[in-house]
Amino acid sequence: MKQTHGEERQWYAIHTYSGYEDAVARNLKQRIESFGMKEKIFNVVVPTENKIKIKNGRKTEMREKTFPGYVLVDMIASDDAWSVVRNTPQVTGFVGTANQAVPLSPDEVEKILKRAGGDTVRHTIDLSEGDAVIIIDGPFKDLEGKVGEIDEERGKVKVLVPMFGRETPVELEADQVQRV
Repeated sequence: MKQTHGEERQWYAIHTYSGYEDAVARNLKQRIESFGMKEKIFNVVVPTENKIKIKNGRKTEMREKTFPGYVLVDMIASDDAWSVVRNTPQVTGFVGTANQAVPLSPDEVEKILKRAGGDTVRHTIDLSEGDAVIIIDGPFKDLEGKVGEIDEERGKVKVLVPMFGRETPVELEADQVQRV
């Protein structure tokens, strides 16, 4: 792929084989070093974020790739820099049109890097509305109910518990309930 370029430093997304993002980043950093490209390729990032997965009442914290199959590169798109990136093992190409890579907008890059470096934690809750659950912790322990609402942003679940002859909504942490 022939790249029209300037001497402007910009972020590009490169496509990799899925699951090889970390290996590509490591290889690319070694290639930058050995080809003396530090003046043209400045940064290589695999965007990740903190996630809390809640399954069967168990909480697991992990780093998860935000864009599987992609690595971000901050570079000046000269032919030699281009070649170093393009010929890195497991790199399948740049994101863009058939013969032209398209740089990411500064806003996109800022959002991605902020999300990757931030303390924001996303929750993934393995429940659906209407699921029958039992409360396994807290003042309502051992009561059964059904999921009325799920708030993955905050990691909370509203459970409708039969009390006093009617369903009463109780807001709980997602790890306080378990599917029956």
